Amino acid sequence: MFFQYLSKGYVASCSFTVEIIMNLKILLVGGGGREHALAWKIAQSPWVEKLYCAPGNPGIAGIAECVDIAAGDLEALEVFAVEKKIDLTVIGPEAPLVAGLADRLRAAGQAVFGPSASAAAIEGSKAFMKDLLQRHHIPTAGYQVFSQPKAALAYIRKQKIPIVVKASGLASGKGAMVCHSLKEAEEAVHRAMIAREFGAAGQEVVVEEFLTGEEVSFMAFADGERLLPLASAQDHKAIGEGDTGPNTGGMGAYSPAPIVTPGLHERIMSEIMEPVMRAMTMEGRPYRGLLYAGLMIDGDLLKVLEFNARFGDPETQPLLMRMRSDIVPHLLASASGTLAGMTIDWDPRPAVCVVMAAGGYPGSYAGNLPITGLQSVPPHGDVQVFHAGTRFDGGQVVTAGGRVLGVTGMGETITRARDVTYDVVHRIHWQDVYFRRDIAHRAIAREVS
Repeated sequence: MFFQYLSKGYVASCSFTVEIIMNLKILLVGGGGREHALAWKIAQSPWVEKLYCAPGNPGIAGIAECVDIAAGDLEALEVFAVEKKIDLTVIGPEAPLVAGLADRLRAAGQAVFGPSASAAAIEGSKAFMKDLLQRHHIPTAGYQVFSQPKAALAYIRKQKIPIVVKASGLASGKGAMVCHSLKEAEEAVHRAMIAREFGAAGQEVVVEEFLTGEEVSFMAFADGERLLPLASAQDHKAIGEGDTGPNTGGMGAYSPAPIVTPGLHERIMSEIMEPVMRAMTMEGRPYRGLLYAGLMIDGDLLKVLEFNARFGDPETQPLLMRMRSDIVPHLLASASGTLAGMTIDWDPRPAVCVVMAAGGYPGSYAGNLPITGLQSVPPHGDVQVFHAGTRFDGGQVVTAGGRVLGVTGMGETITRARDVTYDVVHRIHWQDVYFRRDIAHRAIAREVS
């Protein structure tokens, strides 16, 4: 029913009467930190009567009804959405998008926030993404794609070091390996293509030139034709302080990113985001959902590192803390092609997210460890603890993943936001808990310089 009103432009003009399309039932798919942040934001909307989350987590359980359906169980999710007459399904993780969940739901007459499988290939296949950028003259690092390890190794031995080896498929953020020696590059090829450390994701690898500079995360709502950018953010992918060690799914993030000036914001939109939207449409893959670009900034040089087909994690946590606008109209407008004229109101205060991880992550780690201190979090809106890898065990919240919690705080300055966040981080504990102590160091260095 609500799409009748969307098609008349009520959402786009923001002249609607809220009562017309209140009482929505929304299904959120996923159970990580990104989904907890999305659930937290969606639950604040006056449009929403009922919020379900499949499968959810202990943090989400406090604000939504968790449903025991795995994010990868496409058939069960479709049945649930149809039977419950869900008004909008919001797909959080990349794997069900790449597997075609949005297509199944749309074929069943359901409204969906998330791209089709053909559009989600921009994340599901780094080889496709790089070839797309090359075909449409969108700046990215030089590269070659290989399906045979011998050919990849022969190519690498002729290139400059350092060099980057990436598993082409989905690898939970761990498939990009920066190699500072020929030996490391050879080991990276072995890990991906022979040992199959990343599973099917390593059947094909992308070998690309090493870029220097600062990484930036840039996200935008997309409705197939138009883009509505979110605030800027930067994340910390490396496990170690000083951005050292192997890549992870993300050890922390902050927003805004001071390096993204108004002028750079315009360049990102005109040189990267809008051309990619046009390219996807030209190739029969119109994009609806959240389009995420990972970019490298080096002076005036701007190049694409990666694209993701969903909200970033942990960037979503500080972004949604800063988002004053109701997110639900934007989700609906993206799903229905009615983003024209919409805007987002942002809290000017910075936000910082620190990921608390299991000791040993991103390698092997212990699970089922009791978490203490969650009740000591100050009861105010400037700090939130988002659950990522947790579960209930006999009424006790325990660890159940590599990245366990994301503590996110706001402050008048980036330094104050960091301090608020770490104050809460230090109150929470489990055996061998690990977190970086330098999140937002680049932004803080700019602030104090």
